[in-house]
Amino acid sequence: MPNGGSTANLHATDDEPFDQRPTPVALGPADGYDELLSCIDSARTISLTMVKTFMDQTELLRTMDRQLGAAGLVEQMTGHLATLEEALTFTVLPQTRRPVALALAGAATLAAWQALDVGAVQLAWRQYELGKKAAQEADAPMYLAHAMAEQAYVLCEAGRPETALELIRGAQRAGNAQMSVRLRAWLFAAEAELCARAEKRDDCRRALDLAAAHLPEGDEARDPDMLSIFLNGEHLGRWRGHVLALLGEDDAVSSLYEALDSMDPTFVRASSGLRVDLATAHLAREEHGQAREHLREARLVASRTGSVRYRRRIEHLTRKL
Repeated sequence: MPNGGSTANLHATDDEPFDQRPTPVALGPADGYDELLSCIDSARTISLTMVKTFMDQTELLRTMDRQLGAAGLVEQMTGHLATLEEALTFTVLPQTRRPVALALAGAATLAAWQALDVGAVQLAWRQYELGKKAAQEADAPMYLAHAMAEQAYVLCEAGRPETALELIRGAQRAGNAQMSVRLRAWLFAAEAELCARAEKRDDCRRALDLAAAHLPEGDEARDPDMLSIFLNGEHLGRWRGHVLALLGEDDAVSSLYEALDSMDPTFVRASSGLRVDLATAHLAREEHGQAREHLREARLVASRTGSVRYRRRIEHLTRKL
């Protein structure tokens, strides 16, 4: 039997005028399932050809980023990621989800690097997390390792080089034996850079040697299995000069000028970083005139590409002159 309070409540409800009682909500015939099935059916139309279109769009955005900078691509990149996330959300079967997840992993990692470059560090971190999750769903250790390694740069930029170094070594383990030799060389070069920032000279030199040992011979720079990786002897030489400049080594200058002479002109934003490295190396040798000249060139490129990351480095060095 209901208690007295419950009975009173029932009587109070019965006494209300009929036209003041709540009107029952009219549910659709499928109670929301029609809309869900419509989304699922739309996602089903994503064939391998459509996935290729997604990846081609990522490649176009990557090329534009390299040559023009990330500042003008934020809106396009956001829309591209939203489309891929929506497609993955409503794609049901594993054999269809994996290629979509792989496309999302590549796009999210590119978006994160762009966000880091324009100073949106929180967004960069979240997009790296998205890239890692997508890589795990796609069962793609190479993409997972790459996303983890680039995410380490966020930690390094935030002033945590030791933690960043742990993460990049974790990335090497995550990739395991399934990584291409070029990606493995890239990871060792990145480790060398983070060792330099953590002031671990011996570990830095060791990682540079391992990067050179794993790098395939020839002029080809693009990794066919990991399209975001560009690394050959010239690229590694530029990276080596950057690391030596961070260490304050005297031979950094010659390495960097060799890289400047042979640099691919399509890597416009990277040329700003190379100029910053040359300024760093000249400043270590107290050659202030040369340092100022390279900083001037670096500032022009950084302003044109909208690179907040390089502008910060430029201002830091300018204060030292």
